[in-house]
Amino acid sequence: GPHQPLHSRRGDFVLTVRWEQKTLHFVVTATAAVRSSETDPGVRYGLGAEAFDCLPDLVGFFAGSGAALSRWSAARILRPVNRTLPLGYLETAFGAAVSPPSCRRGLKGGSSEEEVRPGRTWPGPAASWAGRGAGRTAPSSSPCRSDRTVRPSEPPGKFLYSAFVASDSRSRGPSQEAPPPDDPGSCYTELQPGPRSYVGRLRAEGGNAYQSPVVETASSFAPSRYRSPLMPAENRPLEAGVLRRVKELLAEVDARTAARHITAADCRVARILEVTPEAQRMMGVSSGMELLTLPHGQRLRLDLLERFQTMATTLAVDVLGCTGTTEERAGLLHKIIQVAAELKGTTGDMFGFAAVMRALELPQVSRLEQTWTALRQRHTEGAILYEKTLRPFMKSLNDGRESCPLAGTTFPHVLPLLSLLEKGVTVGEWAEPWETAEAGLDVVMFHLGAARTIAQLGGVYRSNAESKLQGFPEQPEVLELFLTDFQMRLLWGSRGAEESQALRHAKFDQVLTALSNRLEPSRSARLT
Repeated sequence: GPHQPLHSRRGDFVLTVRWEQKTLHFVVTATAAVRSSETDPGVRYGLGAEAFDCLPDLVGFFAGSGAALSRWSAARILRPVNRTLPLGYLETAFGAAVSPPSCRRGLKGGSSEEEVRPGRTWPGPAASWAGRGAGRTAPSSSPCRSDRTVRPSEPPGKFLYSAFVASDSRSRGPSQEAPPPDDPGSCYTELQPGPRSYVGRLRAEGGNAYQSPVVETASSFAPSRYRSPLMPAENRPLEAGVLRRVKELLAEVDARTAARHITAADCRVARILEVTPEAQRMMGVSSGMELLTLPHGQRLRLDLLERFQTMATTLAVDVLGCTGTTEERAGLLHKIIQVAAELKGTTGDMFGFAAVMRALELPQVSRLEQTWTALRQRHTEGAILYEKTLRPFMKSLNDGRESCPLAGTTFPHVLPLLSLLEKGVTVGEWAEPWETAEAGLDVVMFHLGAARTIAQLGGVYRSNAESKLQGFPEQPEVLELFLTDFQMRLLWGSRGAEESQALRHAKFDQVLTALSNRLEPSRSARLT
């Protein structure tokens, strides 16, 4: 247990927290595992029952989920802080090397001054964070016998948290940039490095390509030039033959396979996956998760909003265009709910999850009383899953009461940020959480704060997505169903797909209403 004397070996990683006025140390176990690919380091880092491919994943999981660090202690990571003691200083004071010479670099920028006091034997390279009530980090338990006060060289709060990692290059983190020029060699990976933000790089890397990213003006979607085996070169909106084929494919594919195809398409549009070095140079950053937070990322933000709306509308059409029996529509609702659950729990695609949930929550779909009643009667487990698990989770994400766990998330919940940054872009008649909640400003601040973290974690999301989709055989026809170009052509036809986004979606809202009223006329219409 954490209260027993700490026994660790040289090179171990140790997480130290201050919890209820006590300093606790947790040894992170590194175990060999079967390599799943050439890039897989073949090492898993564990704490309790959880195991991760790299230390940043481990730290991010516990910091983001609020999970207890062990079965024996309720300690949690609530307020991560940075270690300030340089390894070289520890080496001098301790009289033995705590890391290889190439890796003697201290962490700068802690959130408080720290007094070095005598304590137990230092365990080696360590990870250090603070829990509840902690204003000091673990140096209170370091071996240094000195009155020296170490003052951070950077402003307070510059880093969210950092992790010491040994000089083993297999420990990879989300940030692969080289250390600052005045700092030869790095032995830690930062998950929230202030000076390595986009603006920081512009200041530090004068003259390189990052200073002139390409400001994109054209959408990545080009429905007029799109060619699909599922539709003719020229098609009308909601063409019967195309709709029939779409319904057949949706009926054939299982929910998990559909979710994986949606995730693959989402992560490509968002530039989480398959981003070439040339694309990174043009973006000025390595991941779309950072690009969408920057001024020149507007085109990506608009494309993601387009994809979100179009996906939700297409799924709603699948339900509203199902003119068979009420039971058949209920079965399709059940399939869509299962897809949402797979996106949330299996593939970790919160963007796709939000789009599918929006389809189910559209007023034209949610008003279908007979269909939802049939769902509760014939697919009771699906109805309960939707009402008791998926809807509350979606609301918690939007209200800022739930964070995406770093472990397993391939595409975080960025929709509130997109809505905040592109307020002028219509996303339907939909009140945002900050427009209705009493604590609206708190919700806004939560999503802006989450964006700062998300921007730094593109490498983690990419790694998660590659892991989730590894060995998954894509089916070209199924993938077509979830491509935005295909969906735009399906909904608006080869000509209408080129109209402005606001006009297209405003028109189609009326189409959805007409389809919904035809399926289940309103009570007043039935009376007349």
